[in-house]
Amino acid sequence: MATHNTTYITTPSSMKLRIATWNIHKGVSTVGTRPRVHGIKQAITAMAPDILFLQEVQGRHDLLALRHAGKWPAQAQHEFLAGDTHHVAYGMNAIYDHGHHGNALLSCFPIESSFNHDVSDHAFESRGILHCVLHLGDIPVHCYVIHLGLFAGSRLRQTEALIEAVTSSAPADAPLLIAGDFNDWTNALSKTLRDRLHVSEVFDQQLSSRSFGTYLRRLSGRGPKKTPARTFPAAMPVLQLDRMYVRGFDVHGAQVLHGASWARLSDHAPIVAELSLQASATLSKALHESREEQHVGSEL
Repeated sequence: MATHNTTYITTPSSMKLRIATWNIHKGVSTVGTRPRVHGIKQAITAMAPDILFLQEVQGRHDLLALRHAGKWPAQAQHEFLAGDTHHVAYGMNAIYDHGHHGNALLSCFPIESSFNHDVSDHAFESRGILHCVLHLGDIPVHCYVIHLGLFAGSRLRQTEALIEAVTSSAPADAPLLIAGDFNDWTNALSKTLRDRLHVSEVFDQQLSSRSFGTYLRRLSGRGPKKTPARTFPAAMPVLQLDRMYVRGFDVHGAQVLHGASWARLSDHAPIVAELSLQASATLSKALHESREEQHVGSEL
């Protein structure tokens, strides 16, 4: 697994990045409340992500800590999972008498800043968008950890809030990573995100060319239908709930990690993708710095 002093940081234009997103179900079993957070940490170690987007992370749960003394980490889950291999940021969303949970970002790269946007749509669901700025070498990358609501109307409004958050906090040409649990099993939000934020989903390039429907779409000039991967339930996924959208990155591959061993850890299967920064992102940064230097020089 990469560490904080990884040599990747010095060569952003050629690095291969391993990015993952996972709803960890608060670190407990899907039936009952048996701790799964130690198994989740082992799975993350094996997964070896450079950047990991997490949802349903327990910042604190006093009742479970008492019930499972000795088996429940003394640290907050995001700190426990980050360990000494990752930087970490946490966005607290749901608060209750015995604790709280939210989204988290684990990163092998320094986290320059983090801010949690409250996008709760009603009193029964507390939702947030955790925005973190990382530095891959000298290239700032904007990361948004997402967990949208269960109701279609809420998701539409929260998607508008996401678009507003991105356009107001990230430059138009900045590399973006947007990942998490969108709860969008009808795939109603992808087109809006593609059109408004100029992003692509990591599975866009892994479309089957063998189906008759895809053949007809190619004949009509429309190309294959873009559909996200199935991630829920983890044992045998049938619903498309989790996504990873990118801008300014090339996607070299993506997969869903599912099956019985993953189902014991969470009801969601994680997505893992191999990415690299597009050369245009590095070039854009260099041109921007060159223009700034020229502007300063002309004022002297």
